[in-house]
Amino acid sequence: MQREYGRRTLLHQIRRAGRIPRIELADLTGISRATVTTITAELLSRGLIEEVQRDESGPDSRRGRPRVDLKIRGAAHLLVGVKVSHHKLSLVLLDFEGEQLAAKECDLPAPVNAPEALADAIRDAVAHLATTAGRRAEEISGVGVGIAGIVEATDGFVHWSPSLSVRNVDLGALLTRTLGTPCFIDNDANLVAVAEQTFGLGREHKDFLVVTIESGVGLGMVIGGALYRGTRGCGAEFGHTKVQLNGALCRCGQRGCLEAYVADYALLREATLVSGLPPTGDPGTRIETLLDAARTGDATARSILDRAGQIFAMGLANLVNIFDPELIILAGEQMQLDHLYADAVIEAMRKSIVQVDKPPPEVVVHKWGDLMWARGAAAYALEQVSELALDRLDEDAA
Repeated sequence: MQREYGRRTLLHQIRRAGRIPRIELADLTGISRATVTTITAELLSRGLIEEVQRDESGPDSRRGRPRVDLKIRGAAHLLVGVKVSHHKLSLVLLDFEGEQLAAKECDLPAPVNAPEALADAIRDAVAHLATTAGRRAEEISGVGVGIAGIVEATDGFVHWSPSLSVRNVDLGALLTRTLGTPCFIDNDANLVAVAEQTFGLGREHKDFLVVTIESGVGLGMVIGGALYRGTRGCGAEFGHTKVQLNGALCRCGQRGCLEAYVADYALLREATLVSGLPPTGDPGTRIETLLDAARTGDATARSILDRAGQIFAMGLANLVNIFDPELIILAGEQMQLDHLYADAVIEAMRKSIVQVDKPPPEVVVHKWGDLMWARGAAAYALEQVSELALDRLDEDAA
């Protein structure tokens, strides 16, 4: 157990540092220098890390043996991250160091797909992405997939997703069979939190929330430096918290959910009386028409957006009162539509939280595109593949 803990701790610290000497690893982790030397030799022999000569330009840089640092070996593994959106797949290819090698986006056959059709689309997209980077799909060690809905990440089981035509799908196993490589599934908002923690605004925070706003409303929670999922995979379903008893119908099948008043489909459902709004067509175009109508003085359009803002502010206040985070990040492609993070909305949230003689949590907007969501999925695959590689070391040692 001690050796297992040491491997995980040292690999994590090397990844976090980028480049680091052995002596500093011992100082930072509290692991003895002798143990650091033994474990890093093992990681080197398995090709997970590598030695690089330190860039030293001081007057004593040529004296004695060249000093070396340790770093993650990028060529050790290839990882893919996939974001499943309403109409498309967004994919990124990373090496084991986290360097992005390629990215692509492709259309889905339909907004809602049978599990097998979605798996085939992801397989074909991953193969094409690998070819774009001059690699083969067989070289990929793991694929992370972010999908909206209620997901048990531990086994890749999707209880419900607006992207799937049926409920209760063992999507992780289906994708692993279809792609022929380990696939790891999680709620897409969770993976945005992973991306923020790994690459983005959450790197310096142990407690933060990511509220995602796309066609629906999601939440990723990092508490004490760890992603929180709940026991059933539905511990952060902010969009499905109840704001109205027997209220509007949500796409999850329940009534009165926050999402049923805030999401695009909810706004469009209420906007049929807005002058000039087409009854059918591209949802993005229709939302833009609704926003334009509100900006030009249409009272119905303005009231729809105002109510959405009020309900969203109430939801944010509830999050603050329950979790008291250091930071709230509002993220997603829809963040260019400012009716949910206008100053009036954030101020309404601040007025509704428990008042103490300390400033409220910082609220920031991070306009991540779908490719950045895919990077979160790839970071999740990176984490899982690292665990598999270390598990193999443990098995060999036994």
